Amino acid sequence: MSAALAIEPSPAPVAVLSDAGRDLLFREARTHNGWSDRPIPEALLRELYDLTKFGPTAVNATPARFVFVTSDEGKAKLAELASGNNKAKILAAPATVIIGYDLDFMDHNAKLFPHAPTMLEGMRGTPAAQELAFRNSSLQGGYFILAARALGLDTGPMSGFDNAAVDEAFFPGRNVKSNFIVSLGYGSGENLFPRSPRLDFEDAARFA
Repeated sequence: MSAALAIEPSPAPVAVLSDAGRDLLFREARTHNGWSDRPIPEALLRELYDLTKFGPTAVNATPARFVFVTSDEGKAKLAELASGNNKAKILAAPATVIIGYDLDFMDHNAKLFPHAPTMLEGMRGTPAAQELAFRNSSLQGGYFILAARALGLDTGPMSGFDNAAVDEAFFPGRNVKSNFIVSLGYGSGENLFPRSPRLDFEDAARFA
């Protein structure tokens, strides 16, 4: 009697994002410059943060700090510290979020990395802390933009503002530095530029 052939189990199906989802996050998403007057509920902004926070960072340090500027007073103050056309964009958007980085991120090490609760303390005040905080807050800013798109919001990321003045106005008394800002809302299509070209794989990537 011949031995039974071993049958390899079929691999479990891998969940992937649909084409429509990829369009929403990447292919059809745009940087918006004009906004409808449709407001963003606070609950949606909280949901946006709650998605963003799951993006990975080094040692789970999560150094990004977010200021959701939604009041007329806050928008006017931020717009005064921005340059050129960014002023009007901030005033028109229902929200503009300041994404900063906390140089005292190690204060939360015990909560965020409980199996090694003091391992980051030696970084305090060092260039390595600045590098970690800036790099990982930039990562978190990218997660933030994708999370916003996933929730049906349009985004308009910007630099072009006085970082030192924004730090003083919106992070007073804290060891937090601004990285960049992102206007949020429902894009009107106004001043929407044609999509610029992107590099092909051969121009930007290689195998090694």
